[in-house]
This record gives sequence, structure tokens and C-alpha cells, in this order.
Amino acid sequence: MALWTRVETIQFSGIAIVEVLLYIWSDKILQIPFTPVALVGTAVAFIIGFQSNAAYGRIWEGRQIWGSIVNSSRAFGVMVQDFINNEQTNNPLSEAELKQEIKTITYRHIAWLTALRYAMRQHRAWETVMEEKTNKEWAHMIYVPEFHISFDEAIKGYLSAEELEYIKSKDNKQTAVLYLQSHHLRKLKDRGVLWAFSFLKLEGLIEELLGHQGKSERIKNFPYPRQFASLLHYFTWIFIFILPIAIVDQFSTIGDKFHDQIPGIGHWFIWMSVPFSVVVMWVFHTMNRIGRVGENPFEGSVNDVPISTIARGIEIDLRQNLGEDVTSIPKQFEARNDTQM
Repeated sequence: MALWTRVETIQFSGIAIVEVLLYIWSDKILQIPFTPVALVGTAVAFIIGFQSNAAYGRIWEGRQIWGSIVNSSRAFGVMVQDFINNEQTNNPLSEAELKQEIKTITYRHIAWLTALRYAMRQHRAWETVMEEKTNKEWAHMIYVPEFHISFDEAIKGYLSAEELEYIKSKDNKQTAVLYLQSHHLRKLKDRGVLWAFSFLKLEGLIEELLGHQGKSERIKNFPYPRQFASLLHYFTWIFIFILPIAIVDQFSTIGDKFHDQIPGIGHWFIWMSVPFSVVVMWVFHTMNRIGRVGENPFEGSVNDVPISTIARGIEIDLRQNLGEDVTSIPKQFEARNDTQM
């Protein structure tokens, strides 16, 4: 935390020192009563609390959505394997053909997960947290797969060439994948390989997946209200600038009382206002900053919902239950500095 906020801490120290010097050079004329500063601080604290609650709410909702995706994906994998069979068809498929149909549908679901996580990592104009100096440093200490592996490379193994061409022509690629999935299930139902009731159950799961996708897209595409974020930023810095000049007079008064008993200490006691000012400024600004890094839970920061890890975990689960060889199943994404993305 100290390293993360070191730049701001240096700034706060500079502001506090300059204002103490101005106070001394003005012969203690330059000062602000502490009461209005305290009122501003109280207002800033309320807004920071509101921002922190809202930011945490967005993170937690994102985690709940992706937790639901995990559950729906597991149910989808189970139903696909058990529902696709020759019980209702007049033209039975071979065992190998049935397995290929199951694999195609399962792989297409993995393609949907891949398309969705890449869509969630796309940059938005209001996502500016990673532009800050110390956050850029953190960006080099974590591994976000979507920033290192191209979308085409990540998804090509799960769709046919025709399907790849189809989704590339669409803006919302994850929705396009679900359209392909639904069309395929309908064809299987028409051939009798999928019972009508089973078809409806699987279509219901696709509807669930569309709902989870829409909720995730809502968080991604609707930012924390800018009026609150901007006002909090300005109010915090106003408070930071006026705080030292209000605190310094309090320490000057205490120093005058010390001066009668310990002249040396009393003269220099005014400088104790610097560390106290820095501590208060650091607390307010850091709480503000913690709220800001949580506003966009899919941006690619260390505080994100680990959607890449979740999606890869689902893929591993589905492919293991297809009976694939362990060596052919990709490993979980690397967790650098104990951070999953």
C-alpha cells in the first residue's frame, strides 16, 4: 500500500511543508479556521463512503454473475452429454458421430466464454485507472491473458472456419456464438437426436446464459456515475489543499504553550503539523483511490473479478468430463504475484 501510494504521499508532504512555510513567512496571518475544513472533510467522507459501497457493489455483482455462469455452464455440459442420443430418431447416428456432436456443442460453449471474457476486457473511455503511474507498474506484475493473446488465436480451436467467419462479421461476438448454438440444437431436434423436451431445457439454459451475459455487459458498459466520481475527485483535493493551513495553527498554539516550559521544542513543534496533515490527507485520498479502482471490475486491474481464471476453470471442467486426455487440456492461467485474472 505504501509503494502504491508513494507518489501521492510525496505530493502531500510537499503541500504540507509549503503551507507551513507560508504560515511562518506571513507571521501567522495566513490561516483558515478549522471548523469549515472539518465540515468539508465530513462531506468528503460521506461521498467516499458512498463511492466505496457502490464500487464494492459492482465488484460483488460481477462476481455473482460469473459465479452463475459457472453453475449454468456445468448444467449445460451435463445436459448436452445426456440429452443427445438416438432414442427419438429414425436415423440413428453412430457412437462416434454422437460424441462429435456433443464435443462440437461443448467447444462452442467454451468459445462463448472466450468471446465474453474478451468483450469484458475491451477498453472503455471512462476506464482510466490503469493510466496512473503506480497502477501501470502493477500491470507489469500481473498476467491478463486477453492483453497478451489475440482473440483470433484464443477462439480458433473451438469453432469451425465457417463459424469463425460468421462471428467475425458481428459486433457482439458472444451473442453470435449463442445464435449458432441455438441453431445447432434446433437442427438436432429436427433430426430426432434431441428430444423436444430436452431441446426446450437446453434453450432455457441458453436463455440463462444470455441473461448472465447481459448483466455482465451492463456493468461493463454503464460506468459509475461521472458526476459523483468527478465531484469526489475535486472535493478531495480541495480538502487536501486547505487541511494543512488549518492544522498548522493548531500545532502553533500547542507549540506556544510548550515554549514557556521547553523553549527549543516549542519553537519547532509547528513542524509536527506536517506528518499529521500527511496522514489525514493520505487516508482520505487512499480511500478515494480504492473506490476508483473498484468501479470497473473487468478493466484489467489487480482488483478485477478473475473472469479469465473462471472461464478457463469451466473449460478444464467441461473438457475433462468429455473424456479428453489430460495433456490436451490447457492449464489454468498463470497467477502472478498471487493475483488471478
